[in-house]
Amino acid sequence: QPVESWGGLVQPGGPLRLSCVASGFTLAPYAIGWLRQSPGKEREGASCITPNGGTANYPDSVKGRFTISRDNAKNTVYLQMNSLKPEDAAVYYCAKRLYSLCGRDPSDYDYWGQGTQVTVSS
Repeated sequence: QPVESWGGLVQPGGPLRLSCVASGFTLAPYAIGWLRQSPGKEREGASCITPNGGTANYPDSVKGRFTISRDNAKNTVYLQMNSLKPEDAAVYYCAKRLYSLCGRDPSDYDYWGQGTQVTVSS
């Protein structure tokens, strides 16, 4: 399953880069997504990347601030988050999408990681 890392505490306006390393399977043939869940809220898609590098960001609030990328040689997908806001605080999950095209519905993902906590606070 994927293993997420490099979450943590960051001040509002600061950056954070998450990593997702696959264990036991190769990420390259699949669309991979970063999804997030805040307390009391439903899990939502945040960003996704297709096998050929096409990307999509879903909540309007993250567009222009989040960038997803992949390094297939390292079997790793990254999420660069800039200008973080308190409302970005959540557990961030990496997951493999069932389809090669990106989408935001969490039910279209499998092989979820355990998640990494992102806290945005001064």
